[in-house]
Amino acid sequence: MPQRTKINPALRVGEKDNLDRHWRTRFLDTLAETSNVSEAARRAGINPSRAYKVRREEAAFRQKWNAALVEGYDHLELETLHRLRMGVEAGKDDRKFDIANALRLLTLHRETAARERALTGEDDEESVLAELNARLEAMRAREGDLAELFAQGDGSSDAA
Repeated sequence: MPQRTKINPALRVGEKDNLDRHWRTRFLDTLAETSNVSEAARRAGINPSRAYKVRREEAAFRQKWNAALVEGYDHLELETLHRLRMGVEAGKDDRKFDIANALRLLTLHRETAARERALTGEDDEESVLAELNARLEAMRAREGDLAELFAQGDGSSDAA
C-alpha cells in the first residue's frame, strides 16, 4: 500500500472536511497545465502546504510533481513559440500573454527541466541543455524580429 503522509491540522486550513481522495491527480494535472502550485492546490481543494509536505515525504508524488512541471515547461515553451510565430495578439480573447516574462521563466527553469528529462529519458543532461539553449536563442531572435516589424509598422503609420 502506498505511503500516506500525516497532515498537521495547521496544514488543513481552507480545506474541506471531506477531502476528495483524488486530490493528488487533480493537483498534478493542474500543475502540468499551469505550472502554478497555488492554482493546482486551489483546484484540488487543498492547502498548498499539504502538497509541499506530501512532495517532501513521498518519493512517488515528488517524481510525478517533477514530471508535471516538465510538462508545464513544455506547454509554456510551445505557447511561447506559437505566440512568436502568430504574433503576440494570437489567442487575445483568452488571456494576456507576456513573451518577455515567458522567456525569462523558460530560461530560469531550463536546467531543472533538462535534469528531469535526463533522469526520465535517454538524453543526457548536456544534450538536453544544448537543445533548450538553441530553442531559447531562436525564440529570442524571433522576438527581436517581431519587435523590429512592430517598430517599422509604427513608423509607417506616423508618416501617413
